[in-house]
Amino acid sequence: MSLRVIAGKAKGHKLKTVSGKGTRPIADRVKENLFNIIGADVVDSTWWDLFGGTGAVGIEALSRGATFVRYSEMGREAISVIRENLAHCKFDEDQAQIKRGDAFIFLESTPDYGFDYIYIAPPQYKEMWLRALLLVDKNPNWLSDESWVVVQIHPREFWGHEEVELKNLVKFDQRKYGSTLLVFYERVVS
Repeated sequence: MSLRVIAGKAKGHKLKTVSGKGTRPIADRVKENLFNIIGADVVDSTWWDLFGGTGAVGIEALSRGATFVRYSEMGREAISVIRENLAHCKFDEDQAQIKRGDAFIFLESTPDYGFDYIYIAPPQYKEMWLRALLLVDKNPNWLSDESWVVVQIHPREFWGHEEVELKNLVKFDQRKYGSTLLVFYERVVS
């Protein structure tokens, strides 16, 4: 799969991928639709890509005007690819932070930032998306007041989980693009 930046100041830049099957890069069509849904709200936004992979989602956000992206990733090769892709697109350390480690441990810790968007696209068929979503719901100060959590999974992985019981998040939309499902949650602020 060939990855590229679709729009914004890094438009057209090709992105390096991670070898093997440990990551599953987002297809351009899905990425384009994701950012069409978000629209102009991407400008000046902050993101946390929980399972960084190639860095493509965060780089697209930065290219379209986001101010900051945090990546969490366990794999050494993926971290190296994210760094290379950020440098290739001319985004610096003030705009992107890469934290090596377990996303679940990070989510359980005391929040040090309130993000506008948290993107959850973990390895498939392990219910890692559900665990991450429940941890964000349990620790909502990782989110700013008007924030979204976006989950990217295979539609089959979502079956039976359509109505996850949440206290601080509410599902408001879902979109299917072939073998990819995007599920959108927003923070409920009382």
